[in-house]
Amino acid sequence: MSRGDLNEAEWRGLKGLLPIEPTNRGRGRRPEGNRSIVNGIFWRLRTGAPWRDVPGRYGKWNSIYRRFRRWSAAGVWEAVSVTLAEIMADSGHYSIDSTTVRAHVSAAGGKRGDSSTSSWPLAGRVHP
Repeated sequence: MSRGDLNEAEWRGLKGLLPIEPTNRGRGRRPEGNRSIVNGIFWRLRTGAPWRDVPGRYGKWNSIYRRFRRWSAAGVWEAVSVTLAEIMADSGHYSIDSTTVRAHVSAAGGKRGDSSTSSWPLAGRVHP
């Protein structure tokens, strides 16, 4: 188990909300269990990396991607989030997320390499 993967308690709470694990459908194929697939999906969502960069320890990237897309289309993720929100509300656990984005002055259109504010409309003017 790697850092960021689901621990036993988290997996026990989540596995009942997921579809039944598939059986080995092909010749010589290694079936990836839901836990490995979910850890791969969470890794990808957490890092923002392309699907092809999901580490091999989670299974084949294409299998992980296809399962994510299939579950998304079937509404599995929506059902999971609603159920987890209800569980958190019932147990008194709430989570508040806040994001702040800050940009440097030059991100607003200043000239490259110029640290002055000459591109601003009121730059250099003295106000009474």
